Amino acid sequence: MAPNSVGWDIRRVSTLDDEAIAGLAELLVDCVEGGASVSFMSPLSRDKAEAFWRNVASRLEAGERAVLVAQDAQGVCGTVQLILDLPENQPHRADVAKMLVHRRMRRRGVGASLMKAAEATAIDCGRTLLVLDAVTGGDAARLYENLGWIRAGDVPRFALFPDGRPCGTTYYYRDLNPA
Repeated sequence: MAPNSVGWDIRRVSTLDDEAIAGLAELLVDCVEGGASVSFMSPLSRDKAEAFWRNVASRLEAGERAVLVAQDAQGVCGTVQLILDLPENQPHRADVAKMLVHRRMRRRGVGASLMKAAEATAIDCGRTLLVLDAVTGGDAARLYENLGWIRAGDVPRFALFPDGRPCGTTYYYRDLNPA
């Protein structure tokens, strides 16, 4: 994939091969090393990161997730997932998960573009309500608020940063219903 005029492109993938898994694992390790609270503790081994993405690959192939990947000339520089496999009384909803941007590409619009692409993908998948969570007061929370996501509430000490310090989480939602 050739980067666009801003130096990167985003595409929805239907499968994750070994090369994609390796690039996504490198991205995940970079984010954890950078202090992102994204379910993993530091140090995150490459093997553990690859195992995570292999699990995502199986969920993707089963139609339970949609995965978007941002790539620049150096490789994978961002990703976001939509979790589509939700209870039968929530066919209109998806959870946004693992929105990751490599430290080399932060503050260049990759995160905002990934989120806009995730919203468009959700509509393509028949989903009109999106839900996500982010570290309270963190960079991602500010991004979501700047993009117009609605803050639903905070939970203190919800998770840990990779170094073991506690952090709160803020839940957000986005109603994509044009009504």
